[in-house]
Amino acid sequence: MTTRLLSSLCLSALLLVAFVAPAPKKITVYLVGDSTMSTKEVKAYPETGWGTPFVAFFEPELVAVENHAQNGRSTRTFLQENRWQPIAQQLREGDYVLIQFGHNDEVPTKKSATTEADFQQNLLRYVTETRSKKATPVLITPVARRKFDEAGKVVGTHPYAELVRQVARANQVPLIDLEKSSEALLQQFGVEDSKLLFNQLAPGEHPNYPQGRDDNTHFSELGARKMAQLVLADIRALKLELANRVVQREVKVAVDPQAR
Repeated sequence: MTTRLLSSLCLSALLLVAFVAPAPKKITVYLVGDSTMSTKEVKAYPETGWGTPFVAFFEPELVAVENHAQNGRSTRTFLQENRWQPIAQQLREGDYVLIQFGHNDEVPTKKSATTEADFQQNLLRYVTETRSKKATPVLITPVARRKFDEAGKVVGTHPYAELVRQVARANQVPLIDLEKSSEALLQQFGVEDSKLLFNQLAPGEHPNYPQGRDDNTHFSELGARKMAQLVLADIRALKLELANRVVQREVKVAVDPQAR
């Protein structure tokens, strides 16, 4: 091999290395919300928040998912209990914060109740403080409860969902309208089969609920996975950079050697 040829090959190799894009840095996705999103204690199973299966959608080398959602929390109580402030302090450029509240804000009889004005102001605080760290906030409308009318049509139960949409529109925040997509999913399943998506248990069916359970708000493992898939679909539809970090698995298709 001539010296000139060798030099040319070395130069080509160096140029190839120079143009290889560096691996993206690892980011953190913070989940902030209520019981429909939260990680459950063992004593609550099979009740499952959609944040649990959501963790497995991403390459662990590229994304760390931290689920900070808590049962019974509203935009107000999450702040009052100092659950948001540590998250805001450790946010880094490129991180994401997925924000889903409403279930506990909108019920006047709950201690977690929040006025409409305060609800929107709290959401705006989460958005503003996230952006101040060059991280990306994503607002999520509250996921649907299982409720049908006599004609078998899904009935909406979240008056605060539109307030989330308003904040997203006014501040150009990516919005995942989980209320609408989950309502469509329940409609697809229908009145009876939709029970499979929720923590509905007959007496004696599970030792955690010896008297059974008739829960139309919290999910079964199947329901949590289905809701997480809806969230992931919207992340892709919104073309967020986060979508590029979803687990990639090679699909091998068996080929029949006799096929022509």
